[in-house]
Amino acid sequence: MIQTSALAADGSSNAAVATAHTGPATESSHGHGESLSTLAIGAIGVVFGDIGTSPLYALKESFIGHHPLAVDHAHVFGVLSLIFWTMTVIVTIKYVLVILRADNKGEGGSLALLALIGRRLGPTKWSAAMAMLGLVATALFYGDAIITPAISVLSAVEGLTIVSPGFADYVLPVSIAIIAALFAIQSRGTAAVGRLFGPVMLVYFAALAVLGLVQIAQAPQVLQALSPVHALRFFMIDPLLAFLALGSVVLAVTGAEALYADMGHFGRRAIMVAWLWVALPCLLINYLGQSALLLRRPEAIQNPFFLMAPDALRLPLVILATLATIIASQAVISGAFSVTQQAIQLGFLPRLRITHTSAHAAGQIYVPLVNWALLGLVILLVLGFRTSSNLASAYGIAVTGTMFITACMAGVLTFAVWKWHPLLAGLVTGAFLIVDGAYFASNATKVPDGGWFPLLVAAIAFAVLTTWARGRRIVRERLAEDSMPFDLFLDSVCRRVRRVAGTSVFLASTVEGIPPALLHNLKHNHVLHERVVVLTVITQGVPHVAADARREVEDMGSGFYRMIVRTGFMEEADIPAELAAETRAGGPFRPMDTSYFLARQTLIPSARPGMALWREAFFAWMVRNAASAMQFFNLPTNRVIELGSQLEI
Repeated sequence: MIQTSALAADGSSNAAVATAHTGPATESSHGHGESLSTLAIGAIGVVFGDIGTSPLYALKESFIGHHPLAVDHAHVFGVLSLIFWTMTVIVTIKYVLVILRADNKGEGGSLALLALIGRRLGPTKWSAAMAMLGLVATALFYGDAIITPAISVLSAVEGLTIVSPGFADYVLPVSIAIIAALFAIQSRGTAAVGRLFGPVMLVYFAALAVLGLVQIAQAPQVLQALSPVHALRFFMIDPLLAFLALGSVVLAVTGAEALYADMGHFGRRAIMVAWLWVALPCLLINYLGQSALLLRRPEAIQNPFFLMAPDALRLPLVILATLATIIASQAVISGAFSVTQQAIQLGFLPRLRITHTSAHAAGQIYVPLVNWALLGLVILLVLGFRTSSNLASAYGIAVTGTMFITACMAGVLTFAVWKWHPLLAGLVTGAFLIVDGAYFASNATKVPDGGWFPLLVAAIAFAVLTTWARGRRIVRERLAEDSMPFDLFLDSVCRRVRRVAGTSVFLASTVEGIPPALLHNLKHNHVLHERVVVLTVITQGVPHVAADARREVEDMGSGFYRMIVRTGFMEEADIPAELAAETRAGGPFRPMDTSYFLARQTLIPSARPGMALWREAFFAWMVRNAASAMQFFNLPTNRVIELGSQLEI
């Protein structure tokens, strides 16, 4: 099954989180208390920030990118037709009508989809392949999260050069200042700013529509370009250029993955309403308007978005567009935090320090390491590529790769989980794979011009994800070799050991055997508490676990209890709170009489079969630098005892 464990104290024997292969995966769907209109406005501000800023560069890059096109009637109509049908097929049909149905108890995204498939299908021959696809999609997301703030902010600030060419020297400094300020405020939380997102983006989308309508009125013949005939004619006239143009056309749908990833925040219906009634019409009208402008003034291709506006309104439009790109970047940054938290809980990343920035909204978190790493890479990207046109070459490969993987996983959903008629499932999956495959292949041609960057980031992220998951599995196997069955321990050891007053809680990585911390305590201290609880935290493949299914207690006799705490991959384990709510393990737990024992292994890379030596050394380094178990499990620092040992992997 695809459910995997969240991080434990140091990624080794003190792991209090185990893989959930069996047991009741009780799920709780969390509803949305606000009205549909309120949620839809919120979705406009958060979900559609990335795709909403695509008009800043998508059409322009299709003509003046690395594969320039003639700005004439045939090519303008061809590109516009491709943009319209790309938004229709990929966003409206694939994501809104199909993928949003893959609801993992209210949550979406690659890891949520991976957990959903794993939970429904159980262990199968496809499990490993699905896990790899989910991890590749997650790795590609990090590449996208770096490029989106860079290209979005740069493309908006470049509007200053349309206001006045004298501003050209200020584009890079202003862009870097905006990006640095955006990342600097992350630690303070985004609740207050978030309330402004919806209204600002509503104004922005309204501006898109108004600008477009003014231009359409001057060249209404542009409406004919919505026919797919013009896209087909484009391929007939210039097959190679049309194929290469797909790499820029797809920029019009960057951010489509956010529709699914943010489903847990707003719900499927709100996202559908926001897309069909606000985002899609406004975006389409704006692309029509830009194309109408190009039909009349081909020289406007240098920046058709800003040139649609009258001279007096261009500076306000630059400011509005910059605000929109900040919002789009914020959504991606918050998404990186959420994906990181899910990866930690599902056992694919080492434990990192996570700060909650809101007392009311559990989803508002801040991950310092991710925040500053993103900032450094984004600034390097801006300084290295310098213009949005250059960045457009790097953009797209990660997005289309993720879309293609989602199409593959959608095939598994339609065939094996939803059990559609094979003909229907085959047609739908085949269509998605052909479309997404074509866009991915077109973007692959841009790898030498900058597409290598997100692939490099994704490769590093994938190496980290897989090394951590594989390393933890090896550690569990090594520890199991020296593990002692519980029955044998009770019979041969504990009845001859002195017992003292109080309660000891030993964190265990598995639900079987004796945890190393308990054996080390006996070896060094020769004493046991009157009540001993062996506790394992299991992360289920669902976002949230109902309160009545969170804990399982088994009385092992002689004052020993085994407790299992189940959490969702969107939740954090608070062990003291779980103990305070439990009375079946020998009565209530008194905080000042309860001690927590953790084992900390010093890992020694070796030539034993497992991983390559460099990966073992890298895993050992991650273990040493993982955040404190006391913070991760919310343990009281003055009640924790760590016992160290060495383990060869």
